[in-house]
Amino acid sequence: MSSPPVAIVTGASRGIGRAIAGQLAADGYAVVVNYLRNHDAAEQVVREIQQAGGSALAAAGNVGAAADRQRLIDTTLDRWHRLDVLVNNAGITSQGRRDLLEATEESWDLVFDTNLKGPFFLCQLAARKMIELIAAGVTSRGTLINISSISAYAASTNRADYCMAKAALQMMTWLLADRLAEQRIWVYEVCPGVIASDMTAPVREKYDRLIAEGLSPIRRWGQPEDVARAVSMLAAGSLSFSTGERLNVDGGFHIRRL
Repeated sequence: MSSPPVAIVTGASRGIGRAIAGQLAADGYAVVVNYLRNHDAAEQVVREIQQAGGSALAAAGNVGAAADRQRLIDTTLDRWHRLDVLVNNAGITSQGRRDLLEATEESWDLVFDTNLKGPFFLCQLAARKMIELIAAGVTSRGTLINISSISAYAASTNRADYCMAKAALQMMTWLLADRLAEQRIWVYEVCPGVIASDMTAPVREKYDRLIAEGLSPIRRWGQPEDVARAVSMLAAGSLSFSTGERLNVDGGFHIRRL
C-alpha cells in the first residue's frame, strides 16, 4: 500500500493553522503540526487527528530561525519519507500595533522574520526536497500555499510592518510559481479576511461593528474552517492550470464598491 501524502502546516496549534491541519488530515494527509511554544495545544491537535483515524506529529520550531526550518523538513522526511504540501500559515501581528511614526525596528525584525523570511526560506527548503521526490517518482507533484491577509492591500497605519510583509508574499508567490512550474510544483496565496481567531480577539468589538456596517458583502465573521476548505481545494490540485494565484477568503472584502 502506498504511503499517504504528507503536509506541513506551520503555526498549526491554534486558529487557522489548527483548522487547516484538521482539514488536510481529513483529506487523507499525514500532517506535521508545527508550533512555536504551545506544546500541549499542538499535541491536542495531533490527538484529535489520530482519534479520527489520521496520522500526525507535533514539531516545535520557529520558522524565523534557519536551524528550526531545516529541522522541520528533516523531521517530516525522517518520519514519512515524503513531502507533498507546505502551508506557510505561521504569522504574528505588529508588536504593540504602534502608529507607523512610532514603529520600532524590534517589531519590524520580528514580524519580517516570521511572516516573510521564514516562509520564503521554508519554501526554498521544501521545494528542493519536492523536486528530488518528484524526480525519484516518490511523489507526482508538490504544492506550496502561503497564508497571507487582506492586510496585503488594505492599509493599517498602526501595523505597517505586518502590512508590508504580507504584501511581499504576493510577489514571493509569483516568483516561486514561475520558477517551480516546470518542476510540477504549484504555488498559491490565500488571503483571509476578518477571521475569528486569537489574533483578532483583542479587536473583536471593532470588527463586530464594521461587519454589521457592511465591511464585506457577506456580513459575518470568517471562520478558520473557511480558510481550511480553500487550502484543501488547492492542495488537492483542483486548480491544476492555475499557479501563482491569490485566493481571497474574505466575504468579498476585496471588491471595490461605491
